[in-house]
Parts: sequence; structure tokens; C-alpha cells
Amino acid sequence: MSHNVLFFLTPKAMCQFVYDDFTVRQALEKMESSGYTALPILNKRGEYRGTLSEGDVLWAMKNLCNMDLRMAETRRIMEISRRRDNIPVRVTTSMRDLVERAVAQNFVPVVDDKDTFIGLITRKAIISYCRERLFPED
Repeated sequence: MSHNVLFFLTPKAMCQFVYDDFTVRQALEKMESSGYTALPILNKRGEYRGTLSEGDVLWAMKNLCNMDLRMAETRRIMEISRRRDNIPVRVTTSMRDLVERAVAQNFVPVVDDKDTFIGLITRKAIISYCRERLFPED
């Protein structure tokens, strides 16, 4: 049975993300409340801009904010040096390419032809699917 990218998609409405105009403090609070260690960054048009990780925020607190939470209210997340942005895929991406991307990323952002974020695919969703296929009796 063949599936496409949409089979694994968590739609945008069910995703946690930060906007590119968030402050460091807002991003920190969003990460804390969501429980995720990395979140997609979107602009107000809904376009994918990158990935913000806990490590990125930690280094920003040290390097941009001098460990001062009040200063974290004045610095924007796009000022943060990010270690790595998760590279997005389109709905037309092959399953092979999706799996390859998921090997290196804990989630894979999915964008449409206008680079608008439509959701994400977690590594967990892909591994769960593979587990069900490999070990159907469990």
C-alpha cells in the first residue's frame, strides 16, 4: 500500500508554532507550555521561516539577553542564531525523500506551492507507521 505525505500530516490547526515577530520570552513561554523542544517559525502570512529549538533559545538568553528575562522581552526570535532549520517538503514529495528528511529532523514542515505552512509530519508518525507494517501481530 502506497501513501503520500498527507497521510502523515498533522494539520497547521493542530500544530504548535511561533511567529517570527515573537520575542525571546514569548518563544520561551510557548515552548514551555507546549512541551516541545523545537517549533516551526511562521510569518504572519503563514509562510515557514525556520525552526526554533530550546538550544537556540538557551544561547539567545546567554548571548542576546545576558540571562535577563526582562531583556528577553525586547529581543526578537529572528535575531537568534539558529543551529539548524528543519527543511520543509511539499505534498508532492516522495515517501523516500520524506523518510530521508525525517532521519535528520524530529519533524518535517510541509508547505504548499507558495511556501505557506500547512502542517508538519513527526518522526514519531513515520516510525509508528513502519512499526505497524513490520510487526502487525503486536
